[in-house]
Amino acid sequence: MTTDVERLDFAGRNGQTLSGRLHLPAVSPIACAVFAHCFTCSKESRAARFVAAALAEKGIVTLRFDFAGLGESEGEFDSTTLAHDADDIVAAAGALRSLYRVPVLLVGHSLGGAAALAAAGQISEAAGVATIGAPFEAEHAEQISSMRRALVVFHSPQDNVVGIENARLIYETARHPKSFVSLDGADHLLGRRSDARYVADVLAAWAGRYLPEQPNEEIPEDTPEGEVIVEGKTSSFLQRIQARHLAFAADEPVDKGGSDLGPNPYELLLAGLGACTSMTLKMYAGRKEWPLEAVRVTLSHDRVHAKDCEDCDKDTGMIDVIEKKLELEGDLTEEQRERLLAISARCPVHRTLLNEIKIRSELA
Repeated sequence: MTTDVERLDFAGRNGQTLSGRLHLPAVSPIACAVFAHCFTCSKESRAARFVAAALAEKGIVTLRFDFAGLGESEGEFDSTTLAHDADDIVAAAGALRSLYRVPVLLVGHSLGGAAALAAAGQISEAAGVATIGAPFEAEHAEQISSMRRALVVFHSPQDNVVGIENARLIYETARHPKSFVSLDGADHLLGRRSDARYVADVLAAWAGRYLPEQPNEEIPEDTPEGEVIVEGKTSSFLQRIQARHLAFAADEPVDKGGSDLGPNPYELLLAGLGACTSMTLKMYAGRKEWPLEAVRVTLSHDRVHAKDCEDCDKDTGMIDVIEKKLELEGDLTEEQRERLLAISARCPVHRTLLNEIKIRSELA
């Protein structure tokens, strides 16, 4: 499913402008979600970006925003309290409510989770609350027990910032329906990409149980072999790529203005060359019955001055240089390794990049 990311600023508790990013699904939304980030983090944390993207893929418009005094939001962070953060979550839900008339999910990481629990009772449209590594605040026990919202508690037994006993207290205080998901091996900030993705996937699946059924998305027809379709909205770099029956994303990193939800265009170019190289070597070694067990291709791209390129034909202007490093596993002789190195230059994509290329563009 193609999703898009747009900027959304709104007024917080004291009238400060709070900065957010809105993840939009390609279909009519079945719900909205507010993601509240962890203490001293921002809306650009790995957990915030991955969870927001995963929920949007499920048809849930998701707003991740900076609390007052953090990131791009106005205000003084030192003067904020948990109650202030809860009020900002209520304001974020109100901003979504003005745009969409659908149920709201509250998702909070660390102290953002405690703030989400405190805010839930103030948001009539809230269908559920998810906490990730959240601390238990005793003064909010009554709010938790009376919030009457579906709850899922994510927590790592190895969390050395907010201990696992906090998850137990939150879970025991809340009423059903409630669920607990152990993030075994994860750290408090979900520093490993795999942990953040796991939370995002499980949360998106859990949310579906408490939301209206999503209308069937129109499935695009398969493209012919050798033809690729790339589509995206102009409000962000995020692109949907379809090749035959396969769909995936391209994007730019956060520091380049993207949402980091897929490889960038040059990374995709390098991936195509690397995949072609590995396939060519495995096919050649198979025909020769050589003991090649695995191939790892590491590639990088750069632009250098022609005068700095010793093996280039031209001596003026800039040159595109792709470095390709091969790691070959298996009981190969030195002669076989050298032959495979030479064969790597015969992969079709390698040859295409070296040939004269004509690109014809037209309006459809």
